[in-house]
Amino acid sequence: QLEESGGRLVQTGESLKLSCTVSGHTISYYALGWFRHAPGKEREFVSGISRGGSTRYLDSVTGRFTISRDDDQNMVFLEMKSLKPEDAALYYCAADAGGSYPNTIWSSVSQYYYWGQGTQVTVSS
Repeated sequence: QLEESGGRLVQTGESLKLSCTVSGHTISYYALGWFRHAPGKEREFVSGISRGGSTRYLDSVTGRFTISRDDDQNMVFLEMKSLKPEDAALYYCAADAGGSYPNTIWSSVSQYYYWGQGTQVTVSS
């Protein structure tokens, strides 16, 4: 089970840190990711982190967002800086089916098996 938290209303340019708590599984076995879904758009990959800590980002968030994982706490984080109105969306964390190679990072919705319910990020201009 994955549960996101931290989403809220912020002003353009502000920062926000999303958290995802994983229960029922030891996350060291899983590649993890963050996706977002804005109204009228497809769910899109934002960032992923491999079991070994390698990371990948959507081009538009590179340099502003940072994904991290804490396997001891069974948590994954998404730190977002310099937020823009176009970053507003429902943000989901996700985990793959487990057992991927240490440097594997998935970027497709279909490559993730477990999903949280999402946390809403609203960015006011």
